[in-house]
Parts: sequence; structure tokens; C-alpha cells
Amino acid sequence: MNYSRICGLTVALLVSVAQLALAVPQKGEAAPPFRVTSVSGQQITLNNYRGKVLLMDFFATWCSPCRESVGHLVLLNRKYGKQGLQILGLSLDDDDSVSVVREFINSNKVNYPVAIVGESFKADYALRSVPTLYVISKKGLVAEKFSGYNDEVEKRLDQILQKLLSE
Repeated sequence: MNYSRICGLTVALLVSVAQLALAVPQKGEAAPPFRVTSVSGQQITLNNYRGKVLLMDFFATWCSPCRESVGHLVLLNRKYGKQGLQILGLSLDDDDSVSVVREFINSNKVNYPVAIVGESFKADYALRSVPTLYVISKKGLVAEKFSGYNDEVEKRLDQILQKLLSE
């Protein structure tokens, strides 16, 4: 392989990585619009949440950290729901897993809407792993993104929500 070919491949790789990075919703940018139907049949769009702080939880029922995070999200909804926090659970389980997702909702006492989402959602929100949490401001802008879940995420999430809800 000659030098110019290696340089060409390197440039192509860098361009691909840059395009991928641009596709990820960044802090301060508008959240990608969406339209989903919750497992209870409710039609939900991003516009439904204008003027509210939205916490989007991308999860899967088979994911241990996802199950761990749901308990905290239920508590956050109780704590901040009357102050304007809205939570939307977005399951990456297969479309034919509605009964599994409903069981997950019931067993975890989920107190917010949940929808099963497809591949386009994964692309629009650049999802690489679960759980992934997006915090959307009252203006519809991405305020924060968390990949994974641990005590530090829990603490940081609470701080961000308090700040956004007070604005």
C-alpha cells in the first residue's frame, strides 16, 4: 500500500467520524423531533413537552442498569413532576415485545408514559448503548446526555433537573 492511498483512507475515516459526531444531538441544539405511540395508545410528540423539562429514558427490559435507573426515575417524577418535569420512557425492545414492556412497567411501578421505538429513533438520537438519558430543556434544546447509569449519573441528573426547573 502506498503513502497516498494510506492518506486517502485516513482522510475518509476522519470524515466519516466527523459526520457521525455531527449526527449526535449536541448540548444547546434542538432535540430531534419525534412522534411515538405509548404502550397505552397515547400519541406523543416532542411538541407535547414544550415549556416543560423532558427526561427521555432510552432503555431495554433485559438491561440491568436500565432496571436500576427506572426506580430513580419514578422517584424523580414524584419529586419534580409538579414543578414541570416530564419523563418519557423509550424502550428499544422489539415491536413484538409489548407484553414484556407492559410487565416491566407494572413490576417497576413506572409512573410516566412508555413507548417502544424503532431504528429511526436510534439513529436520530445516536444511541450506542442503554440506558441513555437525554435531558431536554423547556425550549426543546438538548441540555445533557448520559450513557450508562451509576451513582454519579444519578447525582448529576438531579442537579441538572433542579437547575432547569428553576429557569
